[in-house]
Amino acid sequence: MQTKGSGLDRFDHAILEILGTEGRISVTDLAGRVGLSKSPVQARLKRLETEGIITGYRATIDPVRLQCEHVVFVQIKLTETREAAIAAFNEAVRRIPEVEQCHLIAGNFDYLLKVRTADMTRYREVLATQISTLPHIAHTSTYVAMQAVKDHAWG
Repeated sequence: MQTKGSGLDRFDHAILEILGTEGRISVTDLAGRVGLSKSPVQARLKRLETEGIITGYRATIDPVRLQCEHVVFVQIKLTETREAAIAAFNEAVRRIPEVEQCHLIAGNFDYLLKVRTADMTRYREVLATQISTLPHIAHTSTYVAMQAVKDHAWG
């Protein structure tokens, strides 16, 4: 992990690094890996959770096994970028289950979406019936991902 939070020491960073790839590791095993006993590691985990540094634990799902491996990135340009338009777009895009990520961008377009579907046919349906009907869209550009070289946030 590259990011260094304020007030975190090397043990905290080691804990976060391990949890980033092994979220189900036991506290005992985690303590052994970072060189502390179980009680201090438990206290550190509780503090990291309380401070909002650790926001949750989740399973990593294999999209290939779920037949959902087709990934596209969609650039979206809005017709306007006043706060009401952005809020309306944000609310509507959150309701599209195929949109895995949505980022407001500073650049020559307004949003970048990561969309995951079974195949191109399904993506075209999502584009036509859901993405293109989002509020305030001027135009979209689609980029098909050929391979995921790195596909996780930390580690």
